[in-house]
Order: sequence, then structure tokens, then C-alpha cells
Amino acid sequence: MERWAYEEVLAFTRSWDAVYFTAMFAVALVYAYWPKNKAKFDQAARIPLEDEGQ
Repeated sequence: MERWAYEEVLAFTRSWDAVYFTAMFAVALVYAYWPKNKAKFDQAARIPLEDEGQ
């Protein structure tokens, strides 16, 4: 079995990290713009403006 050099492992990890983070960004973007979540996000956006009655 051939042992990988540190540079090869580093290059492999960096390339797959880019794919992983791109996929996670796409998932977060789809979640944020999914029509079903609009009411939840609108309600969360109004929280700072609500009066707590103190």
C-alpha cells in the first residue's frame, strides 16, 4: 500500500472541502428561500420591534 505524502492529503482535503462547503451553502440558500419558511422568517424579523411590556 502506497503512503500518501502530506501535500497529497492536503490537496485532496482542500478540494473536497470546497465541494462540501459549496453544497452546504446551496442547502442553506434553498432553505432560506423556500416559500414554506417565509412566515417563520417574517415573524423572526419582527421580534426586535415588538414591545415586551416592561
